[in-house]
Amino acid sequence: MATAVITGASSGLGAEFARQLAARGADVVIVARDRVALEALATDLRGRHRVRVEVIVADLLDDDARGVVETRLADGVDVLVNNAGFGLDLAFADNPVDDEVRHLRLHVEASMRLTHAALGPMLARRRGRIVNVASVAGFVPRGTYGAAKGWLISFSRWANAVYRPRGVTVTAVCPGFVHTNFHERLGLAPGHEGVAPGLWLDATTVVRQGLRAAARGRAVSVPSWRYKMLVAVSRLLPDGVVIRAASRGR
Repeated sequence: MATAVITGASSGLGAEFARQLAARGADVVIVARDRVALEALATDLRGRHRVRVEVIVADLLDDDARGVVETRLADGVDVLVNNAGFGLDLAFADNPVDDEVRHLRLHVEASMRLTHAALGPMLARRRGRIVNVASVAGFVPRGTYGAAKGWLISFSRWANAVYRPRGVTVTAVCPGFVHTNFHERLGLAPGHEGVAPGLWLDATTVVRQGLRAAARGRAVSVPSWRYKMLVAVSRLLPDGVVIRAASRGR
């Protein structure tokens, strides 16, 4: 049986990754800061899919707590989903710089450290999948969130090219706006941010397409033809135009 570790699993895309992987018969290790939400998800997954579920309550910005997750990964798993993250307002000059540093560390440093911890055992067994939840924001100039996700996309493309021949695939899943509580935590109401209704995606589709891309060994997954087209067009336009368009929805 496969074992999958999912960070940021208490809600949103992380919880959906846990559901879909458990539905496929994988035992799951769910990681987040919210113990109550994790335990509720664990109870549901055990009852619904009869799989083993481990709960790790951890703030990945805390070295000791993250070390617990790294140790679990070093024991050997089949799938790692780096999903933990949060957003900030695009007004970089007005944001507290310590918040920006935490944001960068979670999206980049934590993902890199956990990938490193999982990679060694995967390479030794010549099998494994690593999924890094990025964003279409990583393809356009869109504040420090886009910059962090851009790093994750570039890293995933490189790692997939290097390690796929050795049995380990690395895939960056790059959704656009998704109906989750991500935006609510920014103080925004989904559907009321100047974003066209047709640009909203559902978590089920994003995760299903992301897992399919990972199974096929693809380095990048951009769910939906709409966002594939937007990414392609953005590469042809001046930065100023792209930045104005991308500023919607913060």
